[in-house]
Amino acid sequence: MTRPTAILVDIEGTTSAIAFVKDTLFPFAEAALDGFLADHAQDPVVAALIEDVRALAPGQDLVATLRGWMAADAKVTPLKSLQGLIWEGGFSDGRLQGHLWPDVAPCLRAWSAAGLRLFVYSSGSARAQKLLFGHSVAGDLSGLFGGFFDTTVGPKRVPHSYRQIAAGIGLAPAEVLFLSDIAEECDAARAAGLQTCRLVRAGDGTQPGSAHPEAADFPAVAAAFWLPRPG
Repeated sequence: MTRPTAILVDIEGTTSAIAFVKDTLFPFAEAALDGFLADHAQDPVVAALIEDVRALAPGQDLVATLRGWMAADAKVTPLKSLQGLIWEGGFSDGRLQGHLWPDVAPCLRAWSAAGLRLFVYSSGSARAQKLLFGHSVAGDLSGLFGGFFDTTVGPKRVPHSYRQIAAGIGLAPAEVLFLSDIAEECDAARAAGLQTCRLVRAGDGTQPGSAHPEAADFPAVAAAFWLPRPG
């Protein structure tokens, strides 16, 4: 195990509570969906996403398809992009604020200050990722990150996606540490050559037992991988 030069973080279950995504963000998008489509269907970006939805579900009712995907938490790129656009309004006017576990922001700041490069890879759209970190309970952390990756680079349980990210940031895979609560995502990252650590947060009910190094929080990650700690 060597000290990484970059850290790639998942969001849900890793930096942020699973409950925040499932109990706050998802219901917010679902409640606002009809009005958002009615108000923005002619906007070029939204119109293109609607066409993407129709291409994936030909002949199906648009709203019913989107609500079905929402209910299933389907990792479908146009859905995630539409959710990000809806959340943007909520973050901008203060109705939404991005949850972070208390240990996250101090460690991210310490790692960035020490010269480590930080990146995000989440199934939520890059736009939504920037909103969450830009309007977080710990302030605007978006400037700490050198890039935000979503499923446009590929699925999170496929090794090729992680190779794409490493190549995109100009690093050898072994220089990158991936943090996620999902063992299958860590499996894919390790298969691509990345270092991995699985977050096992008691507050999310995550259970230990994977084949990866595991940590209860970001300070424990720092201890295991010789990373700087806050203060």
